[in-house]
Amino acid sequence: MFSLKNKISLVTGGGSGIGKAISQLFARQGAVVCIFDLDEAGAQSTIDELGENGEAEFVRCNVSIETEVRQAIERVVSKHGRIDILVNNAAIAHVGTVETTTEEDLDRLYSVNVKGVYLVTRFCIPHMKDKGGSILNLASVASTIGIPDRFAYSMTKGAVVGMTLSLAKDYLRYNIRCNCISPARVHTPFVDGFIAKNYPGKEEEMFRKLSATQPIGRMGRPDEIAYLALYLCSDEASFITGCDYPIDGGFTRLNN
Repeated sequence: MFSLKNKISLVTGGGSGIGKAISQLFARQGAVVCIFDLDEAGAQSTIDELGENGEAEFVRCNVSIETEVRQAIERVVSKHGRIDILVNNAAIAHVGTVETTTEEDLDRLYSVNVKGVYLVTRFCIPHMKDKGGSILNLASVASTIGIPDRFAYSMTKGAVVGMTLSLAKDYLRYNIRCNCISPARVHTPFVDGFIAKNYPGKEEEMFRKLSATQPIGRMGRPDEIAYLALYLCSDEASFITGCDYPIDGGFTRLNN
């Protein structure tokens, strides 16, 4: 079960955190994983840690620049002949309300979190239409729950959910499925860096406070998100499309 043998998979932001966990799990399950990232060292670490337990390769790409995305996907298709699975994982965050979020902040988040998903998907879709495929977008609980000081981030993740539904509807006739995952807080190097940047001197306190917001009492692990991603991109999930899956330790339903 859950074999991805010989499936050509593209994972954006696969050099760290959730993207790294997804890339490595997919490769171990037999997929050929193409990691789209700007961090070559991080992507190479993802690949090196696999050893002989999977096949992955680095493709340098800024997902917010159309020419780079088009050329990167053309390289993948030229080498492998097709794309079976796309995971739109690359994203950036921002702390701020509508008043403290500048136009530059908004444009920066939009360019990666929304435009990046649009561009990569736009150029992948034509290579899925003949034989079908699976698209998985990484959204967030912030798309459906009000979270303080996350105005721009929540907006972009809400857009990801909307794009997921539109893609699922438009490409159902081509046997292309599209779903999304909405994690709560997941402990990644990104989270550690985020806390250090925004709460200097209070790192341990803030980590405990953020962990406690999940009713389950801790943050998620990247591998836990990757297991759900594996299911949704596998043939075992062939009856599932147009869905947003919270994976949040009870955050959206059990917080009172």
